[in-house]
Amino acid sequence: MSNKLLAKLAIIYMALALVAGFFYREYTKAMDFSGHTNMSVMHTHYFVLGMFFFLVLLALENSFKFLGTKLGRIGVIVYNIFLNVTVIMLLVRGMVQVGGTELAKGPNAAISGIAGLGHIGLTAGLIMILVALYKAVAKQEVSGTAK
Repeated sequence: MSNKLLAKLAIIYMALALVAGFFYREYTKAMDFSGHTNMSVMHTHYFVLGMFFFLVLLALENSFKFLGTKLGRIGVIVYNIFLNVTVIMLLVRGMVQVGGTELAKGPNAAISGIAGLGHIGLTAGLIMILVALYKAVAKQEVSGTAK
């Protein structure tokens, strides 16, 4: 995986974080809503789990070259997909909260279930990335090229 791609992902998630924060502020203002909503954390999810995470991966990749492995590549793909699933479900749940809609049991459970799958997938991607990193670090230590 190229450093350029990791830098692009960080930039994309920074832009998504800014858009999410702007949307949250303007949408709640337009709806005259002042309570708690899950939309309020979309901004921070994209900044921390998106932009900062990929900036850290960029630094680690420069030292250990672990994202070029099959496990590393799959981990990054899974992580990206499920980070977005998670944030989309924050948006869906937040819009329901702001709209004051009382959902039936089925749709309410579906939103929670998909959000849960998003978090599970995010965790799976993170585990794959960390296992790939661990293997690369161990390989460097064995070969004596650790920095």
